[in-house]
Amino acid sequence: MIVVGAGLAGLVAAAEVADAGKRVILLEQEPPQSLGGQAWWSFGGLFLVDTPEQRRMGIKDSADLAWQDWLGSAAFDRDEDLWPRRWAEAYVQFAAGEKRSWLRAMGHRVFPVVGWAERGGGPADGHGNSVPRFHITWGTGPGVVEPFARRVQASPWSRSASGTASTPW
Repeated sequence: MIVVGAGLAGLVAAAEVADAGKRVILLEQEPPQSLGGQAWWSFGGLFLVDTPEQRRMGIKDSADLAWQDWLGSAAFDRDEDLWPRRWAEAYVQFAAGEKRSWLRAMGHRVFPVVGWAERGGGPADGHGNSVPRFHITWGTGPGVVEPFARRVQASPWSRSASGTASTPW
């Protein structure tokens, strides 16, 4: 399989393919220092739902509330919204379910304080989040990228091709 782009999405895809025992080539036009793309430079905040960190802070959250918040912002109201809506539903379930444990199994950790990015007006039927869900990664953006970069680099099934250097990732 060929994965185009070594941003976070490309790294996740390449890592999953390599872990499945398949050969994968990761193509990237930028030099190896750009591994992780914009995620590397990010604050490292992740959308997680109903976590121990939230509960410790007294935040009452659930997949249903997160979905209601999502609907308040997304306004899925056209026929062509079918697939984006299905993706969003699956993502909210992932964020409320296995996402945190999946990341933790790779060594990912978050700060014990949950932030409130995209804060809504309060009720869950308006734009934004009605409760804090912004979990900041230890190490910020590089901390988000590292587990996936490590998996790709460690795989005997992965190869990389960079637009400038031939340094393997």
